[in-house]
Amino acid sequence: MNPTKDVAAGKAKGDWLRTAKKLSYRYAAALGAIAVLVWIFTHLPANPTTVALSFLLVVLFVASRWGLTIATTTAVVATLVFNYYFLPPVHTFTVADPQNWVALLAFLISAILASRLSERARRETENANRRRKEVERLYSLSQQLLSTENFLELNNSIPFFVRDAFGLTEAAMYLPKRNEVYRTGVEHLELSDEDLRAVSGRGELVIKPEQLISIVALRIGARPVGSIGLEGALLSRETMEAVGSLIAISIERAGAVETLSRTEAARESEKLRTAILDSVTHEFRTPLTSIKASVSTLLSSATIGEEGRRDLLAVIDEETDRLNRLVGEAAEMAQLDAQKVELHREPYPVMEIVQAALEKSTQVLGKHELRLQIPEELPEVRVDLDRIAEVLIHLLENAAKYSPEETPITVSAEARGRMVELSVADRGPGIDDIEQSLVFEKFYRGRDQRYRVQGTGMGLSISKAIVEAHGGTIGLTSQLGSGSVFHFTLPVA
Repeated sequence: MNPTKDVAAGKAKGDWLRTAKKLSYRYAAALGAIAVLVWIFTHLPANPTTVALSFLLVVLFVASRWGLTIATTTAVVATLVFNYYFLPPVHTFTVADPQNWVALLAFLISAILASRLSERARRETENANRRRKEVERLYSLSQQLLSTENFLELNNSIPFFVRDAFGLTEAAMYLPKRNEVYRTGVEHLELSDEDLRAVSGRGELVIKPEQLISIVALRIGARPVGSIGLEGALLSRETMEAVGSLIAISIERAGAVETLSRTEAARESEKLRTAILDSVTHEFRTPLTSIKASVSTLLSSATIGEEGRRDLLAVIDEETDRLNRLVGEAAEMAQLDAQKVELHREPYPVMEIVQAALEKSTQVLGKHELRLQIPEELPEVRVDLDRIAEVLIHLLENAAKYSPEETPITVSAEARGRMVELSVADRGPGIDDIEQSLVFEKFYRGRDQRYRVQGTGMGLSISKAIVEAHGGTIGLTSQLGSGSVFHFTLPVA
């Protein structure tokens, strides 16, 4: 036994019973209305014209609501009843007066013609409403297809979009390029893979009315790119072709976006590779060159004095520390990108964070005057002290590098709701609007500063990653010739 066929047979039988019951109720209501009018007009005085018009109204009502078949039956019954009860001799089907024959035939013809016209108007209204609903569903489907951001899952989602938009029981799509069938479920297999492949190959529309199945090709112009099958409702040919075109366009669009994304990713990868090579070439080779020159001098010169020897060793020590710091920054940036840095958050006063950063920035600040504007009433913030101090160190180092000597650097803080904002202001050359959106990118350095000032372009990127890991934001305000203000927020403890 086939459970699927048994379920389908049971469903068909249930549908037939419901349809038969509905027709019985409608016939009973129509004939009951005629019976009520007969009872009224046999107990109240009325001329044949009034009776005929009343019967005609019933026929028109039935035609407008329930179709031509029931209306024609009602018209024939009304004609017989009209003859039997209201045309002399009454209570017989005999018509004595020839004029009454004309009136009777005129009534029957009028009732049937009116029924046909009313049925046609009803059918056209239903078709118009159906087309309107299909257009609305097409619009809803197009919105879903065009607003989908996850293009990798689009093919899996399309059958569900179509099923939900048109109230279907099953939808399945076949794409020959991937040689795969996408379904809304495996319980309905009436939409066979063979039929889907055949329609995709031939590009023809296939409709199976008895099974409420239709299959249409997905087309881009005259080129079929697949097929989609619908089960549970029969849509118009125009709507089916529109569905096929919409889906084909969305698939092609997804493919184009995917290709563009790959191209953009490759371009960004090449850009990053170039930036890294530029940084490595400029920053890593500089200390290596100094170390190599100092070691070569120590090895080749036997007459160098103790003071000269100490100077060369100091250069080696300083450049080695610099090289170690560059490698450390690169490793830290990789850890932050991979989200492998564990934060040890505790409540700290803002002033303690600033002091921790200043202790490690004394040499960096040099002759710059440091101004602190930290209110005592500021709430504590919940942070990893070492990491947030590192952010301030990077910002102070950045301000000192790009500001003229002996110009002031200001560190300030203020409460902003559930956040505290810290700022570092300098008197440097400023950053133009175009570069402001780029300074927090890895390895990016200002166009006019990248070879004048030492650095790898990782400090601000590291700062951004640390602040965002704490749930804050970082940004800057700058104007050419007036300096820059770097600011970041931290959550209140």
